[in-house]
Order: sequence, then C-alpha cells, then structure tokens
Amino acid sequence: MGKYLDPRYDLTFKAVFEHPDLIISFLNALLPFKDGEVITEVEYLPVELVPESPFKKFTVVDVRCKDQNGRQFIVEMQMYWTDEFKQRVLFNASKAYVKQADQGGDYKSLQPVYSLNIVNDRGFDGDEYFHQFQLAEKGNPDRIIEGIELVFVELKKFKPQTLAEHTMKRLWLRFLTEINEKTQEVPQELLDNPEICKAMAIVERGAFTEAQINAYEKYWDSVSAEITLLNGHYRKGKAEGLKEGEEIGSVKKNIENARKMKECGVDFNIISAVTGLSTDEIESL
Repeated sequence: MGKYLDPRYDLTFKAVFEHPDLIISFLNALLPFKDGEVITEVEYLPVELVPESPFKKFTVVDVRCKDQNGRQFIVEMQMYWTDEFKQRVLFNASKAYVKQADQGGDYKSLQPVYSLNIVNDRGFDGDEYFHQFQLAEKGNPDRIIEGIELVFVELKKFKPQTLAEHTMKRLWLRFLTEINEKTQEVPQELLDNPEICKAMAIVERGAFTEAQINAYEKYWDSVSAEITLLNGHYRKGKAEGLKEGEEIGSVKKNIENARKMKECGVDFNIISAVTGLSTDEIESL
C-alpha cells in the first residue's frame, strides 16, 4: 500500500478542492483569465443542479462555486471520454447559467459560467491537451458572446515539458498525473509549493477512514474492469470491421472480373461459376 491515494478519484478530488484556497489556486491556474479577472474569494454552491420541474434531468457535479464577482465555476473530474460527456458538460453549464434567472433580475445581471473538465483520457484529435470553447462568430472568432465557457484538459496528453515554466498550471497537472498509490518519492518541485504541499497532505492514505479506503479500492477495480471491457469491444469492432472490409473488397473484385470477362465474350454461366454473381447481375454490368 502506498502512502498516497490517487487525487483523480471522486472522493480524493473533492477532498482536495473543498478547501477554498486550493480551488482558487486551481481555477486561477487552469482557466485562461485575463489581467484583473483572477479569483480572490469563493462561495461553494450545491453540487446538485436541481431542475425546476421533477420531470426534468437532475445532475450532480464534483465542485461548484462562485467568486467575488458572482461568476460561477463547475469543476468535474472524468475518467473516460465519451461523446455524451461533451453534451453533459454543455447541459450542466447551460443549466447553471439559466438558473440565475430563477432568482430574479434582468438578463444583464446574469454572470458567466465556466465549466472546467479534467479528463483522464484522450478525447479530441491532435496532441493539444488544453481546449477552450466559447460562443464565437464563425467568420470572426474574436467576436464573442460571453456567458458560457467550456474548458477541457486531457491528462493523457499532458507532459511536464509541455509547460517549461514553473507555473501553477504545470504544478497542478503534475499533481494530478504523477501522484498515486505507486508514488514513493514526491518531486521537490511539488513539495516546495504551499498549495500543492497542502494537497499532498490531504490525499495521504492515513487521512481517510477504512471504509473510504475500501470504497477507493473498489472504484479502481471497477475502472480496471471497465478499461478491459472497452478494450475488448474495440478489438472486436476492429476485427469485424476488417472482415467486413475484406468481404466488400472481394465483392468489388468479383464484379470487376465479371465485367472484364463479359467484355471478352465469356459465357455468362462460366462467369457466374467463377465470380458467384447471378446471370441477371452479370447482364446488368
């Protein structure tokens, strides 16, 4: 058993970022704020995005808070990438934005909603690990309608050398990608930073109860089983695709051979015997 638990687990992730100073540091590091936009204070909000009607969808996020200016922030840690995940992210951010109207006030009082999504997987094409989405005009991307901003961070693509400078962004991503049960020695660069050092203490195994440790271990067992299942489906789908491709190629080859034999005046019955095509099919070539 290692000294630390993996911070990507739901329980440990929430344990770290239920501390205001750490979520402030994390959001300021990962979100592309301009000068003067940094977060200085946060107020935690319910993680349940409850609909106004019991017949509409109920969702839960990992962390939800607002800053000193009323801007809302939704943070999620996701193990697997799926196309549905993108829609869920947009759905939750939109719901948080719209729910502000339920509290009264006009449209001008609506504050921006930022959705920060850490994904322990590969999702988008290419080597870029950081993706920022805004509502922008197609022909003029600098013209933006503010309100909802989505950020995705693909941990599988992050490498420390990606960010040469020793920024908080680099330190937080190293914390999420390098600290786990196998960690024997923590890089000094992480220990030298007060926020990361505090986060390290939070994910120490000794800070959790036996029941929490058991739930943690069951979670990673289920993750391993899910990965095995997904890989099995991938291999099966690939094999079926190759087989189907070979069959299509064989049919095309038979059709081409039949066409050539027909042009040479070969009897249709002979062509049919060689290619497997019916005489009607040969006639239509």
